[in-house]
Amino acid sequence: MIQYKLRCAEGHDFDSWFQSAAAFEALQKAGHVSCAVCGATDVSKALMAPSVSTADRPAPPKVSEQKKKRADMLAALRKHVEENASYVGADFASEARSMYLGATPERAIYGEATGKEAKSLIDDGIPVAPLPFLPTRKAN
Repeated sequence: MIQYKLRCAEGHDFDSWFQSAAAFEALQKAGHVSCAVCGATDVSKALMAPSVSTADRPAPPKVSEQKKKRADMLAALRKHVEENASYVGADFASEARSMYLGATPERAIYGEATGKEAKSLIDDGIPVAPLPFLPTRKAN
């Protein structure tokens, strides 16, 4: 495995792992390497410093400013959801359907649904969206 620091045409830097240098070249040529920030496929290797560790002194972990920014944004989104919506747990699909049909008052909810339940809600025109984090196991 090899890790490359990559940069898209928009100037976003990100890291990605590949099976080999040849695998990166083949995926890049086929347009299958895309920016982790904006999705652009015009991606190239960025200048990298080698990461060498010794038994005496392991290499420090790499935490880019963009990764920290994304983590902070995700934490802020999670906080907003948890403060402004009710956690309904595994009852998410039935609660969402009940509100859509007018049987219960509309309110912001979040919880868990199986893939089959989520597909059924979407197929029935019920607006749902996945959250980019695991829900907290508590009821509001």
